[in-house]
Amino acid sequence: MTNWPENIARKSVVDMSVYSARGGATNALHLDANENPYAPPPVVGAGGYNRYPAQQPEKLVNRLADLYGVKPEQLMVGRGADEGIECLLRAFCEAGEDSILTCPPTFGYYKTCADIQGAGVVEVPLVRTYQWDIPAIIKAGRPANVKMVFLCSPNNPTGNSLKRDAILDVCGSLPETLVVVDEAYIEFSRQESLADMIGQIKNLVVLRTLSKAYALAGVRGGALIADPAVIEILLKVLPPYPIARPVETAILNALAPSAMAVHAQRLAETLSEREQLAEGLIKSNFVETVFPSDANFLLLEVNDADALFKRLRQFNVKIRDYRSTTGRVRISIGSPDENAIALQAFGVMEKAHRTDRIGEMFRKTNETDISVRVNLDDVSQTKIETGIGFYDHMLEQIAKHGGMGLTLSCEGDLHIDAHHTVEDTALAFGSALKQALGDKAGIGRYGYVIPMDETQAQVAIDLSGRPAAVFRGEFPTDHVGDFPVEMCPHFFESLAQTLGAAIHIDVKGDNSHHMIEACFKGVGRALRPALGVVGNSNEIPSTKGTL
Repeated sequence: MTNWPENIARKSVVDMSVYSARGGATNALHLDANENPYAPPPVVGAGGYNRYPAQQPEKLVNRLADLYGVKPEQLMVGRGADEGIECLLRAFCEAGEDSILTCPPTFGYYKTCADIQGAGVVEVPLVRTYQWDIPAIIKAGRPANVKMVFLCSPNNPTGNSLKRDAILDVCGSLPETLVVVDEAYIEFSRQESLADMIGQIKNLVVLRTLSKAYALAGVRGGALIADPAVIEILLKVLPPYPIARPVETAILNALAPSAMAVHAQRLAETLSEREQLAEGLIKSNFVETVFPSDANFLLLEVNDADALFKRLRQFNVKIRDYRSTTGRVRISIGSPDENAIALQAFGVMEKAHRTDRIGEMFRKTNETDISVRVNLDDVSQTKIETGIGFYDHMLEQIAKHGGMGLTLSCEGDLHIDAHHTVEDTALAFGSALKQALGDKAGIGRYGYVIPMDETQAQVAIDLSGRPAAVFRGEFPTDHVGDFPVEMCPHFFESLAQTLGAAIHIDVKGDNSHHMIEACFKGVGRALRPALGVVGNSNEIPSTKGTL
C-alpha cells in the first residue's frame, strides 16, 4: 500500500498541519496561551486548571496503552469512543463523495456521524439470525469511495459477537479500506480484543470505551487504537484540548492499579447477573425470546409491548425500545437490586428478594492507594494484596471466619514502613463494612468468641454505631515478618473508627504470630453472628430504633 493511509485520507487533511497548541503546561514561564496566571478559587484538586491541558495527556495515554496492551503511539484518547468515530469521518470522508459501510441493526452513531459529515452510508444488514454476511460486506466495501467498514462486536443492540477470523478476512480482502471494530462491550465477552493485531494489520482500527466496564460514562473517556500513521492523521482533526484535567484525573484514579481487582469483581457480578436475569425474564408472560448476549444487555422479543411498557412505567423502569428497527426491546444489566426490581416489573416475582449486602471504598492519599469491596453474603470471592504477606493472611482470616467475601488492594509507601498501609486499609475496610450493613435491619449486632488454641484470645463486638476499641495484650516480639506487632491494636482501633463498632480484645500468649492470628480470627468469628441476618427479621436490633 503506497503512501498509506494518506492515499485514502481527505487531501485537505493530509495537507494540514496539527494545530499548534502548546501541548500542556510545563515548568516554563507560560506567557504563550493567553491563560489566567492564577488558579481558580479553592476547589479540591483544582491545581493546574488555569493552564490548557495537552491534546494527548502523556500519563493518560500511557495508562490506556498499558490497559489495552498496545504502544502509546498506537492510541488516541478522546471524549469516549464517539470522538474516535467523529475523527475518522472528519479525516477520511469527503462530503458528497465518500461513504462508510454499516451492518444494521447496529450502533446508530456511525450513521449520525456520516450524516453530519455529508458522507454516504452503505448498509449490509445482518441476516435473520443477526449474523454478519461477510461475503456481502466484502463485495459492498470494494468501491474506492467506501472509506471504512464499521463492525460492532459485540454488537449493539443484538449482543452477539463477530468471530475474529471473519474480521481478519474483511481486513485482508479490503486492504485499502479502514476496518473499524467497535469493542465497546468486549470486556463482557469471551472474545479477545483485536488490539493485539494493530501492529500487524495497517487498516485495522479498534475502538474502546471506558463507559461500560469501567463505569465512566459520565466522565467521557475512550480510545481509538490504530497504526501510528492513522493516528498521526487523526490528531490533525482532533480538537487541541479534548481531555479536561478533571477528566484525566478521574480516569487515572478509576484505573489505578489498586482499583483493578474491584473492577474484576464487578465484571464477574455483571456476567452472573446477566445469566440470572436471562433465566428470570424468560419466565415472564411478556417475553417470547431472550437472545444470547456477550454484552451488558439482553435483547428481548416480547408480546403486547404496549402493556409491558405501561407496567414498566408503574415501576419507574426504563428499557430501550427497538421495535422500529428490530421489532424487539433491549434491557441493560443493572445491579442485583435493580435487576430484582426489573423482574418484579416483568411480573416474574411478586416481591424483590433480598440481594447481597455489598460495600465498596476507595481511598487515595499521598501515602496509600486503596480499593476495598466486601460482600457480607458471598464468601466465594476473596483476593487481598497489600504488599505485606503476613498482613494479607490476617485479613484473609477475618474474611474467612467472618463469612464474607473481601477484595482488597493497596499500593502503599512500604519503602518507609508498614504504618500507613495497615492503618489506611483498616479505615477503608471499616468504611466498606459500614456501607454494606446499610441500616443494619435484621442483623445480630453482637458477637463474641472464646479462647483459641494455646493462645487465649477473647473478642467481643457490638455494631452499635459508636466507635470504641479496647485492646489488652503484650507481644513478646516487635515484628512478625514485615508486620510490626504494634500495628495489631492500631488496626482494630482504625477498623472500629470507620465501622462504628465497639471492639474489645483480650489476648495472652507466648508467640506473637499466634497471638495476632488469634486476634484476627477472633474478630472474624465475632463478626459472623454480628453481621448475620437473624431469620427474616427486618427489625433494627436496638430499642432506639436506629444504629
